[in-house]
Amino acid sequence: MSNEAAAITPTNDLKLEIVAVPVSDVERAKQFYLSMGWRLDADFAHADWHVIQVTPPGSACSFFLGKGLTTAAPGSAPGLMLAVDNVDAARAELTANGVSVSEVFHFEGDRIHFRDSHGRVSGPDPERRSYLSFASFNDPDGNEWLMQEITARLPKRGQSSMNVATLVQLLREAPAPVRLLAKHVLPHTLPLLRLYSHNIHAVQESGDALASLVTDPDLATTTGRYFEGHQTNPII
Repeated sequence: MSNEAAAITPTNDLKLEIVAVPVSDVERAKQFYLSMGWRLDADFAHADWHVIQVTPPGSACSFFLGKGLTTAAPGSAPGLMLAVDNVDAARAELTANGVSVSEVFHFEGDRIHFRDSHGRVSGPDPERRSYLSFASFNDPDGNEWLMQEITARLPKRGQSSMNVATLVQLLREAPAPVRLLAKHVLPHTLPLLRLYSHNIHAVQESGDALASLVTDPDLATTTGRYFEGHQTNPII
């Protein structure tokens, strides 16, 4: 038997939904995370069991913050990572909200560590490469969060399993008013389409083309490959 893993094509999505973060005082943790603008999704309490669910802005994954939720000690979650477009701006916003945030740093030799400040070098990545500039903060229990600046994603990263061709087909099957709305609105909302495509063309060009795909039956043979582009110069 080959030692190489067999290549498979998954047929079911496995989307990370919840990560449990152990805390000692749920109300204190709740106040801290909401002070950063995180959304409170739920608050469950029963006897000595208390759990809240919070979601960071723009995140598809949420977090359980709880007491009696896990055997892990409060404050024992290291290296929880949050992707940000601009680490300086994210740091400034959190600092303005009263959160103590580290200075911006990068890792020596590009080797990430979750061991206190091991390997950290002051300042952003000298070349300001994507994925390599960070800032960190701790919650009241000491659970550590790293903000990682991502300005351009590697190929195949950050894509939904729902591609543009699927989106186009769904819109084609929509009622006429929805298709008409798509024709006039989509050209101006292309940043959203970056969720579905690794490398789309210019905003107005792609928007006009997608609107045509949706509303023009003569283009029924055209596929979402127009938007999938090539593996060069990724923008998400």
